[in-house]
Amino acid sequence: MDIQWLFLILAIVVLVFGVGVVVANRRKMGSGQRTELPPRPAPSAPPTTTEEPEGDTLVEEPPVVEPEPEPEPVKPLSLRDRLSKARASFSGAFGSILGRGAITDETWDDLEEALLRADVGLGVADGLLEPLKERVKAKEITEPSELLAALQADMIARLADADREVHFDESLEPGQPNVWLFVGVNGVGKTTTIGKVARQQSAAGRTLLLAAGDTFRAAAAEQLGTWAERSNTEFVRGTEGGDPSSVIFDGIERAASKQIDLVLADTAGRLHTKTNLMEELKKVRRVAEKGAGTVTETLLVIDATTGQNGLAQARQFSEATNVTGVVLTKLDGSAKGGIVFAVETELGIPVKLVGVGEQVNDLIPFDPNEFVNALFDTGTDG
Repeated sequence: MDIQWLFLILAIVVLVFGVGVVVANRRKMGSGQRTELPPRPAPSAPPTTTEEPEGDTLVEEPPVVEPEPEPEPVKPLSLRDRLSKARASFSGAFGSILGRGAITDETWDDLEEALLRADVGLGVADGLLEPLKERVKAKEITEPSELLAALQADMIARLADADREVHFDESLEPGQPNVWLFVGVNGVGKTTTIGKVARQQSAAGRTLLLAAGDTFRAAAAEQLGTWAERSNTEFVRGTEGGDPSSVIFDGIERAASKQIDLVLADTAGRLHTKTNLMEELKKVRRVAEKGAGTVTETLLVIDATTGQNGLAQARQFSEATNVTGVVLTKLDGSAKGGIVFAVETELGIPVKLVGVGEQVNDLIPFDPNEFVNALFDTGTDG
């Protein structure tokens, strides 16, 4: 019995101890202390794929570069546009003539004034108007419009049949270059004209040499040297103030030794010595003819803005150097295009080239029909 009671007492003690432990743990939890749990591991990054993202994901695309639009081709100015100042000298008179509705004394006054203002010259003006007056008296012409059309046709006819070709002799043997001499007073655009001709002839496939024979103006040789570089041509110059003839002779001999096709020779437009310019130019021509080359053109360069002064220059130079043709520069900036008629009628020298702008291609062959028609085209600009 005693042992049974002992086991019973031990069982009660164990039970009481267990209940106490449970009660104690509940009290700890009630006081706000919690058991720390280990942190959850971070989710692993999704594997990289090459598939296109879906949904609202923004993808930076390289900017789309729109091709620049092709520039619209620039329409080259017509000769009519270039001759706006020369044309204006006629348009006022033509407007008055057509506005009257009949041919009167004022009609002839207006026509004569327009021709003289354009530097046609008194002799040429009379030569154009007198036959028209006879036709009006004979009743062949009765309307102002008919009169202007007849004048236009007569002006074209006066410029017809001239030899306007700038001659290059294809029959010369290799080592016998063609020589083109350029003459004219300083300031008319002579050196620039040579440079433009050089670019055009080089583009046509001819080999060239430029000879700076204007030794009395240092800037002329430097300017011509620049043009030689632009056209990739041979270039010969002399010492400042040296003999122009020797420079041109040396240039021709060098061209001959290299079998160059064409020599373009600048000449003096003014001398700083007592030597007469025209005598110097005669010497240049003689010396050029003695060399291996052949002078096939002597081109007189005239500034159109000088008007009748240009005619006086043409007369002097033609006597000294046997001028074969005229290059009329700055025609686009002059109201005095009538100098063409004065030069051709009074001196019999054809205008072969005209300058109507600053660019290389603005030096163009002279076309009488296009020129006169441009002067008479008095329609509204724009």
